[in-house]
Amino acid sequence: MKIKDLYKKARALNKTIVFPEASFSDRTLEAVKYIHKKKIAKPLLIGDESAFIIRDKTFLKYDIINPKTFSDTEHLAKVLYNKRKEKGLTLEEAKRLVLDPYYFATLLVEEGYADGMVAGVEVSTARAIKPALQIIKAKKKGALVSSCFLVYGKNDFLGDKVLMLSDAGLIPNPTAENLVQIAEDTVKTYTSLGLENPKVAFLSYSTKGSAEGESIEKVRTAATKFKKSGIVCDGELQLDSALVPKVAQHKCSDSPIEGDANILIYPNLDAGNIGYKSIQYFGGLNAVGPILQGLKKPVNDLSRGASVEDIIAMTAITALQCEKEDL
Repeated sequence: MKIKDLYKKARALNKTIVFPEASFSDRTLEAVKYIHKKKIAKPLLIGDESAFIIRDKTFLKYDIINPKTFSDTEHLAKVLYNKRKEKGLTLEEAKRLVLDPYYFATLLVEEGYADGMVAGVEVSTARAIKPALQIIKAKKKGALVSSCFLVYGKNDFLGDKVLMLSDAGLIPNPTAENLVQIAEDTVKTYTSLGLENPKVAFLSYSTKGSAEGESIEKVRTAATKFKKSGIVCDGELQLDSALVPKVAQHKCSDSPIEGDANILIYPNLDAGNIGYKSIQYFGGLNAVGPILQGLKKPVNDLSRGASVEDIIAMTAITALQCEKEDL
């Protein structure tokens, strides 16, 4: 898959994506200009309109909202208050909090002014997605919100193949049941991008009983439960057994994945986060995420090390997630 295939699919949807960091992130502004020019999405910028225009007159053509002067800011404050009053939030506190760009942008998504949101290049994941967890919330009460990373690029090993890694951004120590849900949601994310033939590998430091331990048993249990979905999967598998056909023939010759996994489910956040960064930097590949899964509406985070290309790719992904919500 070429990343521009995602751009083409997103362009056809014409979704509005809000960028809360546009007024203080050079990378975001550079990405937004490309997104606007190529019509990958309709960017909605948060900040002072005059400041944008003084910086670059081309922003006269953009949709810009200033939380301090927006006609519906009071309405958004009331929405926030109603969602958080049981947690002790007062209306006065909501009126102050709504001026925060991350809360404001999230509320725009919640209330339908925008279809999705992309943020996180200037703040931690916790800071970027906290409003979404409080306002938009999970699709089902008590359901898990997890994340995945889309890995693509060209090197001698990966070629044109695309990988999806999960969870590498949110859930510190998932249970076996959590791993099953993470895998289910990651398959949905994978197919929402137009990718086909998901093959799910539940990763461990053991392949098919080569070692024993509590974490191995957790992964083994998750893989067994996930098999009921009918999607091609296997576990527990070491990374090489999941991705290298010759190794798979030697270590797990009966594996239905045959060393050709494209979705990797990590046993915990330590392994996932270290794993995706290792693949990204040692392999010279692009890793876009965390792509959030399980929210009612799409709000996505980015690593603070994200490139302009990562922001553009995440925007296309977010637009495609919007379409998935419409179905």
